[in-house]
Amino acid sequence: MRKFNTVKTFSNNPALDERRFLFEVVGISNQGSNNLDYPIRQSGRSFIAVPYSRMNQEMNRINRLGGKIINITPIGINTPIQGQGLSSSSNQTTNTKPMTQAQEKKEVKVPVNIYRPKNPFVGKCIENYELVAEGGSGTVRHLTFDLSGGDLHYLEGQSIGIIPPGEDERGKPHKLRLYSIASTRHGDKLDDKTVSLCVRKLEYENEKGEAIEGVCSSFLCGLEEGADVSITGPVGKEMLLPDEEDATIVMLATGTGIAPFRAFLWRMFKEQEQNPDYQFKGLAWLVFGIPYTENILYKEELEKMAKEYPDHFRLTYAISREQKTADGGKMYVQSRVSEYADELFELIQKPKTHVYMCGLKGMEPPITETFTAEAEKRGINWDDMRKQMKKEDRWHVEVY
Repeated sequence: MRKFNTVKTFSNNPALDERRFLFEVVGISNQGSNNLDYPIRQSGRSFIAVPYSRMNQEMNRINRLGGKIINITPIGINTPIQGQGLSSSSNQTTNTKPMTQAQEKKEVKVPVNIYRPKNPFVGKCIENYELVAEGGSGTVRHLTFDLSGGDLHYLEGQSIGIIPPGEDERGKPHKLRLYSIASTRHGDKLDDKTVSLCVRKLEYENEKGEAIEGVCSSFLCGLEEGADVSITGPVGKEMLLPDEEDATIVMLATGTGIAPFRAFLWRMFKEQEQNPDYQFKGLAWLVFGIPYTENILYKEELEKMAKEYPDHFRLTYAISREQKTADGGKMYVQSRVSEYADELFELIQKPKTHVYMCGLKGMEPPITETFTAEAEKRGINWDDMRKQMKKEDRWHVEVY
């Protein structure tokens, strides 16, 4: 994904409102309405000078015309714009050489399948503690494994596989289960030698009324410190945290879907000294759905970060068994998305906003309905916009 060089667009700075940005656009078609009063080329590559105050309007217009913004570069208030086939939303044009792009940051290679099921890494459990407070529902454990002696390394947003010991009812070894990593690349001990998981013990009754427990989740939740565990991976590129330090990160989580977002937030706000090449200056907004207050996983640390970084971290709970919506219904993540629909949609139209969804798949359809309605208010097709965000690596979904 191309790294845009924009400033944070959620500022109320009057001086910023007067700045202009150069949009580099490709793929413009003749479809859609073009109701603004300045021209744009209908093919090839276009350069458009846009005042900050009209950025959202211009992004919507480009989207309607089928175009794709491949680069945004900040320019001074009176800086001459150079670019062949350039048009300007402030009606200033010129026809000279195109601007050069700012140098992009070198990307970190994503590690994948360092260890496979036939030859897993055997780590040791060094930590296993309960995350659900007394009075809460179910069992959720935080586990940390020692990776010393191996080469298992990973990035925030990836998953590892766990192979539970024993055999299934057919006499074959149990298959691996994937779990989202809940720690940063440096691990909870900040020594690059551990990986952590957030695991809910699966418990339910089958059709016969028999109590059933999940094979792997029961194994992990009952794991003693010092015990061996077979690990594969890492895998996954869908949920990776972007490199931009000034990005807006919207995180929608239910239950143990908090795991990748714990990794994100710990990297953003708890490891500044450990990350000289990454100092987060953007906005992180977590909407976290749980049934009871006692089920808020990592509650103390989340609320501490929200208090210490109020300009950069926003924490919103959706507590379904305790909070009510305006019409008296239960409060779910999708309810919060509907409540803040206008604000969220304004954010996701910005080129450095990423949306992540992790947890129960039931939240996805109503969230889609909400964003569809918000898009229609603005003359935008949500399905097209979502697909474009996906192409730009700004829409990330991992539900189950």
